[in-house]
Amino acid sequence: MKREEFRAIVIGSGAAGYSAACRIREAGVESVCIVTEGVYCGTSRNAGSDKQTYYKLGLGGSIPDSVRDLAADLFAGGCVDGDVALCEAALSARCFYYLCEMGVPFPGSLYGEYTGYRTDHDRRARATSAGPLTSKMMTEALERRAADLGIRGYDHLLAVELLVGRDGVYGLLCLDRKGLDYRVFRCGNVVMATGGPGEVYADSVFPPGQGGATGLAVRAGAALQNLTEWQYGLASVSPRWNVSGTYMQVLPRFISKGADGESHEFLEEYFADRYQALSLVFRKGYQWPFDAAKAREGSSLLDVLVYRESVIKKRRVFLDFTRNPFGLQEIPFHRLCGEAYDYLKTAGACFGTPIERLEAMNAPAAAFYRSRGVDLAEDCLEIALCAQHHNGGIAVDHRWSTTVKGLFAVGECAGTHGVARPGGSALNAGQAGALRAARFIAASCDAPVNESCDEEEFRQIASRALEEHRAICARALENAHPAAGQGGKLRAVPDALRQARERMGAYAGAFRDADGLKSVYSQVKAELEAFGELYYVEQKEQVPMLYRLRDVLTVQLVTLAAMIDYAGKWNVSRGSALYYDAGGTLAQGLEEQFRFSVLGAGETKREIQQVTWKEGNSSILWRPVRPIPEEEECFERMWSRSRRDTCEEA
Repeated sequence: MKREEFRAIVIGSGAAGYSAACRIREAGVESVCIVTEGVYCGTSRNAGSDKQTYYKLGLGGSIPDSVRDLAADLFAGGCVDGDVALCEAALSARCFYYLCEMGVPFPGSLYGEYTGYRTDHDRRARATSAGPLTSKMMTEALERRAADLGIRGYDHLLAVELLVGRDGVYGLLCLDRKGLDYRVFRCGNVVMATGGPGEVYADSVFPPGQGGATGLAVRAGAALQNLTEWQYGLASVSPRWNVSGTYMQVLPRFISKGADGESHEFLEEYFADRYQALSLVFRKGYQWPFDAAKAREGSSLLDVLVYRESVIKKRRVFLDFTRNPFGLQEIPFHRLCGEAYDYLKTAGACFGTPIERLEAMNAPAAAFYRSRGVDLAEDCLEIALCAQHHNGGIAVDHRWSTTVKGLFAVGECAGTHGVARPGGSALNAGQAGALRAARFIAASCDAPVNESCDEEEFRQIASRALEEHRAICARALENAHPAAGQGGKLRAVPDALRQARERMGAYAGAFRDADGLKSVYSQVKAELEAFGELYYVEQKEQVPMLYRLRDVLTVQLVTLAAMIDYAGKWNVSRGSALYYDAGGTLAQGLEEQFRFSVLGAGETKREIQQVTWKEGNSSILWRPVRPIPEEEECFERMWSRSRRDTCEEA
């Protein structure tokens, strides 16, 4: 059996993946490679909003900050482990300056300060940005570094199974998307940097092709956590892009269109005070994620109203930047809330139409859409309430090590964020996690492979996996040509994938109820159990899509199990989701399905829900969050310890 051996393999070619590979090589490990489905795919290269903001330790200005303060703010989001928060805070400056040295053009003052701005769930103005394509710039800079270090990359390889034995990871099985055959790797350390499960929902801001690979960890037996915690928010449908920040602060019109072409401004139907509505639109710019705590009277009420128009009333929703809202020729800006008026006045934007204000305040934001074929000076922009980021994911410790020995998870696939993280903290978390995992891999093992797995055992594990996967593909191709009377229940993979995403969004998105969740869970479970009998591909080139469907269904199953369990234990709305509660309250004018409770949500944030998939069933437990370590070592003790135990030094 042909195979290759490495001491460490990184799956994924985004900002976290390249960083992990570079850090591993820089720590002295020569035998490291990158495996990726597509070098130019993924969220880091192709997404905005949260990926254009880098949330870090305060490194400029007069606002005081410290590692412990940053850790406390990350921890305060709820369902966050304190040791992980402390690592992300402590490594923030180191990782940020590393990117600066790699050439990422973060703006600084004449004197070298990196002052920031406020983002959502942020009280310190710690955020910075290199523009709408910050994460793309990061990825490209780190890719250049990887090339300089001579790190080998394997493109067009879809990771389909982690080869796991009695004592952890032994290797990796991949499908070559070009040759449509399998490749075997033997390796004792695998770093998953595969991004979030971007194809779980139909309405999604994740770029096309960002499917993630969380199902690999699920099937390998790794624990996952906080799976209930997604972020949803308003985004354009084509292209997929968050309409946060300046897009909202310039106060566009919200209009909906029926099938007959009739259109109207639906905010005017709901708000008696149009200036209250405009103030909420402004706040939506920096309060972009849908937030249950702001869903009755705050800015997230806009998300509810957009969802109501598009999903319940079956109308298409658009932003119109060509005219001022509510028929106003000129907006009396002084009638907005104080923060909106002060901000727009300071920006010199108390004039004109939304597109004129956008060009004055943030011309690159308008240019972005023009580069994608949408001229906001002429065209309305279709939007929806979309999934944008998964705050949950694979459970890791303070070394970003999973519950499977030798398996690490960094970036969005790692479930480190909890309920309400500061916007932009994901980019810092990916860099900090990559560094922690790399240092531990370099310090903990000298052998190129897992020595507890002898050659014969590895061959048996790999051969069995190869046989199983070749059978899955052969069966899917055979199903395209069923015997007479046998094809009635068979479904084409592209259709099944689309239906699975739509079903998830309808019942398990930002608005959830226990009965709907249970119904969808039963359907997904049945489809996974009959996977080999149920689907077909018409040609071999569609086999990667078959794997995508399996990964989507796997992630949906454990996520639905987590949501059902959460609803049974708490049924309190928190973060970016509302859970229907017949005993809750309802904002005036809304349908019964929007009745919910938020009282007691704080109690739910002291425990972390963990899910493990075993033999087709989900095992769930709740554990207390790990607190922020309190000890602050003196220099001499720290120096002594780091010399003895380099596994802890990161």
